[in-house]
Amino acid sequence: MKRFDIVTEADARVLEYGSSIALSAGGHITPLALDTLRQRRVTVVRDAADQDSSALAPVARIERVAVAGDHTSLSLKAALLTHLRGRGLAAEDLGTHSSEPVDYPDTAAAAARAVARGEAHAGVAIDGSGIGSAVAANKIHGVRAAMCPSPMLARYGREHNGLNVLTLGAATMSRDEALAILDAFLDTPMREPRYIRRLAIIRGLEVGTRSR
Repeated sequence: MKRFDIVTEADARVLEYGSSIALSAGGHITPLALDTLRQRRVTVVRDAADQDSSALAPVARIERVAVAGDHTSLSLKAALLTHLRGRGLAAEDLGTHSSEPVDYPDTAAAAARAVARGEAHAGVAIDGSGIGSAVAANKIHGVRAAMCPSPMLARYGREHNGLNVLTLGAATMSRDEALAILDAFLDTPMREPRYIRRLAIIRGLEVGTRSR
């Protein structure tokens, strides 16, 4: 991942569409460059030193959700999208859209990147068990994903661990179970300072600034 102290519009224009860059502590992005980065859907990973703990907390009021799933997810994904839109939320379907086999790391990454770029407040990724999608989504900087098999764990994951991506298993739960888990995830904010402070520790592990 290329690291910048300052990102100009000229820099931004030559970055690969959908790529990621690292911004050094105290680094700067010019206003024109910021617009170009958004247009090219480039993810900016900032040093942990530039972020206080509260800035790492997930959005408390979720209004935009990115949903993606592999070929096993079609029925469940459709139900989740209908449910989200019925709640008045903006729900984007990032695929897949057919029963042709696709690789779950790609679909999970699509939902995770939408969250990392700020295009969505939260993401949902679906595969057969939900485990693989969690592993893949967690490779995207700034994403905290987990497969939650119950509403209790979805609430716990949001409140204690600051999850911003929920993964579900199409083969391991019913439609009603999945909807109950999704509602618990959506309705639980992360507010307690002691939990939010720990997100800075997690970010330190992610970017290599914490060694113990």
